[in-house]
Amino acid sequence: MKAGLRERKKMATRQALHEAAVALSIEHGLEKVTVEAIADAAEVSRRTFSNYFASKEEALLYGDELRMRLLVDAVQQRPPAEPPWAALTGAAMDVQHDLGARDPGWVAQVRLVRRHPALAAQQVSTYASLEDELTAAIASRAADSPACAVRARLMTAAFLVAMRVAVQEWLDRPSGTPLADVMRECLAQMGSAFR
Repeated sequence: MKAGLRERKKMATRQALHEAAVALSIEHGLEKVTVEAIADAAEVSRRTFSNYFASKEEALLYGDELRMRLLVDAVQQRPPAEPPWAALTGAAMDVQHDLGARDPGWVAQVRLVRRHPALAAQQVSTYASLEDELTAAIASRAADSPACAVRARLMTAAFLVAMRVAVQEWLDRPSGTPLADVMRECLAQMGSAFR
């Protein structure tokens, strides 16, 4: 279903605030960026900013929320008979495929998160808010029992850790190393516990 005009305007405003937060943080450093500066750069009021985000950290990491939503959708669209870890891995590879094209500030944002504990805490909060949806998508692939529900939750948590480690490892590798290769490596290592 296509979003209406009002919803598209809201999405555009949220995206503009996110992009302004990323650009200003890269240019000036996170410490020097204010909510007012982000709102000014996005050409909205401070109050409008507050309608969309609770903090500059939340605005800066909005792209992570979008990627997590894409990941949940990608898992749900995988073939129903595909094993859960294979579905997670396949969905992750699909989502990262054109990551740079969709969000060119992503690498700079990841580097900011590495340097700022407040951003790392916000990122964990962002992931936790969507972890239940991802767990439900995985649990729907398994038999309905308490043991399967726990396994789905453990699998989701392990998957998210493997993804975080993959990105951090990728940043430390020589320039030109494909992110997909590092993701496959980390997901294969972690996934061996869920076969």
